Amino acid sequence: MHTITKKELVDRIADQTKQKRVVVKKVVQQFLDEIIDELGRGNRLEFRDFGVFETKERAARMAQNPKTLERVHVPPKRTVKFKVGRMMKAKLSEEIPSLPASSASEAPPNASAPPTPGMQ
Repeated sequence: MHTITKKELVDRIADQTKQKRVVVKKVVQQFLDEIIDELGRGNRLEFRDFGVFETKERAARMAQNPKTLERVHVPPKRTVKFKVGRMMKAKLSEEIPSLPASSASEAPPNASAPPTPGMQ
């Protein structure tokens, strides 16, 4: 898996559309800013076939500090939920190309094997 940055996406779009990178960068940033603003207002964003962004309120809860075992109050907060759209779901369902032999040999043996019952 490779991480793609906003700069890499801007470069690709600029090359494919023959637009100046500065212009594409402004458009992409404005698009992202609009998404953030709308989610901040509590609005739902729907991009057909791509997916849906919406905010979700997480209730206050009690948690436990694993180091001290002290009970801690976690306040309520808003978070963003993304539901995958039809085209993305189809693309993600496609078979993933197999790893080259050198990469596959670096994985620890039985890394993907389920644990044996009673052996944990």
